[in-house]
Amino acid sequence: MGGVAVDVDAGGVKAPDGGWGWAVLAGCFVITGFSYAFPKAVSVFFKELIREFEVGYSDTAWISSILLAMLYGTGPLCSVLVNRFGCRPVMMVGGLFASLGMILGSFATSIIHIYLTTGVITGLGLALNFQPSLIMLNRYFSEKRPLANGLSAAGSPVALCCLSPLGQVLQYQYGWRGGFLILGGILLNCCVCGALMKPLVDPKKAQIKEQDHSKDLSSEEKTKAKRKLLDFSVFKDCGFVIYTVAASIMVLGLFVPPVFVVSYAKELGNEDTKSALLLTILGFIDIFARPTCGVIAGLKWVRPRCVYLFSFAMMFNGITDLIGSQANDYPSLVVFCIFFGISYGMVGALQFEVLMTIVGTEKFSSAIGLVLLMEAIAVLVGPPGAGRLLDATKNYMSVFLLAGSEVVLSAVVLATCNFLFIKKTPEVKERVEEVRPKSVMVNSQEVERFLKEPQPNGSMAASPETCL
Repeated sequence: MGGVAVDVDAGGVKAPDGGWGWAVLAGCFVITGFSYAFPKAVSVFFKELIREFEVGYSDTAWISSILLAMLYGTGPLCSVLVNRFGCRPVMMVGGLFASLGMILGSFATSIIHIYLTTGVITGLGLALNFQPSLIMLNRYFSEKRPLANGLSAAGSPVALCCLSPLGQVLQYQYGWRGGFLILGGILLNCCVCGALMKPLVDPKKAQIKEQDHSKDLSSEEKTKAKRKLLDFSVFKDCGFVIYTVAASIMVLGLFVPPVFVVSYAKELGNEDTKSALLLTILGFIDIFARPTCGVIAGLKWVRPRCVYLFSFAMMFNGITDLIGSQANDYPSLVVFCIFFGISYGMVGALQFEVLMTIVGTEKFSSAIGLVLLMEAIAVLVGPPGAGRLLDATKNYMSVFLLAGSEVVLSAVVLATCNFLFIKKTPEVKERVEEVRPKSVMVNSQEVERFLKEPQPNGSMAASPETCL
């Protein structure tokens, strides 16, 4: 389970773990922020859209649902496009789509138009940026990859803290149409981030290409022909199957508490601004939790066992939901948001790091697309299912209990199955690393001993100096 971070498109170039990789990390930070925060930030315009198109809150809520569904559900399509054209072109086109959707949405005359433009087109554009940015991050970082994943994941809470207030200001100054238009212009920065995704090139291969261009071109065409656009062989990996099942169960309840915690606070009699402050607290804690968890995951003893750290983060998050369901006043909800922010940040920092470790770099572009597709189903079922439970019981405690139980179940599935079926993987890796240098030393000693032993004809073997 695992693999060395190598750029497949560059013919096996080892990840530099720095250099231009920091620029790639900056681009991934921005893209992750847009992808995860934008569906939530658009909700600040819902009241204006309800008044404009005379629809209900559930109708406008579909905008965020469609955005998330496109982000997750188009995973295989993104994998095929990346394997066919590369990360940079796909991200540049995705940036144009993301911007175009918001700009066209500003001219909408019905809520259906918003679904098609802001939901489908902008959602597709964000998806075409999000997945390739993670693939490039995986190619540029190997030893420092856990830290890089933690830093890039921090883009989500940072962007949410910035985009939500910005959306409110734009709505107040220019109305929802002007706000959509300006946000569409801001999303053009996705193209700038896409331009940062410079492919890794092997210097030796570049030199050969200059000497014999035609020969290298033919071999490159053969390599592209052999490469699969969507590699389903990842399902043969037991670790990948376990991860996919556990992640799908986790997503059923992971996003539920942030959606309902504000309404829960209002139900307890708190003011709107005071209730909304809970999300700010959660996001602020999340900003620091993700990079910190990335540093911890990169420790020498922890990294081979990061799948168990991920299981702990999920368990921590689920137990937080279960305990938070008993909150009956504002201070209790503040404490809940602090602990939820820590656990939520840990999950966000580790989820793609663990996937990279399981499938390796070569299959990651296909694996992430398939995982996101499976999670898309859970994303569409989770929050609406929790909403129906709330309508039936009129009790927020049941919603938090359901979410916590689902996340705890996912943690148990991941940890138990890994322990039973692939428990020896980290130890084997460590033993290989420990034995490898010793075996080299033994071989050199055996060679030296052989050189000193008399030969059958009574002469001595050639000395090492003579051999050199």
